[in-house]
Amino acid sequence: MAVDRVPILKRCKALDINPSVLGYDKESNRQVKKTNKKMSEYALHLREKQKAKFIYGVLEKPFRNYYEKAAKMPGQTGENLMTMLESRLDNVVFRMTMARTRKEARQLVDHHFVTVNGKSVNIPSYLVKAGDVIEIAEKYKSNDRMKEICERTAARLVPSWIECDKENKKATITELPKREQIEDIPVNETLIVELYSK
Repeated sequence: MAVDRVPILKRCKALDINPSVLGYDKESNRQVKKTNKKMSEYALHLREKQKAKFIYGVLEKPFRNYYEKAAKMPGQTGENLMTMLESRLDNVVFRMTMARTRKEARQLVDHHFVTVNGKSVNIPSYLVKAGDVIEIAEKYKSNDRMKEICERTAARLVPSWIECDKENKKATITELPKREQIEDIPVNETLIVELYSK
């Protein structure tokens, strides 16, 4: 399995992303060399795609599959793509504040910590639907790791498309997210669509 081993903060700095988008509360002290060289149109398009892939932890092949599905759906391709990425189970667990970082959310799903409509699901890329109930499995609700996570993420806001019961570590997807509900993701999806449609 392909693993991205580039240090998180270094990658955030290179892509000009605030680490808090990924759940990290520290900044990198590295200095990125600023050049006066103007980025080409292709480089700008590519950078937006790299940002989206990095934030959601998706590799190239699955990302392209998301794009192709988004293009076949009614509505705008870019908005459909962002909705699909935001609807991934690992992202939903992060948004529910049941994980400190997106990487940790993925790990929790991998290790069977999460159930969807009462059934254990260990596929981070599983796409949730409106009406789905996402919950931390009963046997893990009171373990020390979950208690520590909940303490650390208590102040984080839950988006409006998720109805969250933090005390019972459970959430209901009230609707699929619209682009304006995910304004904290600093990605221009129009440039991604332009890149793929060339």
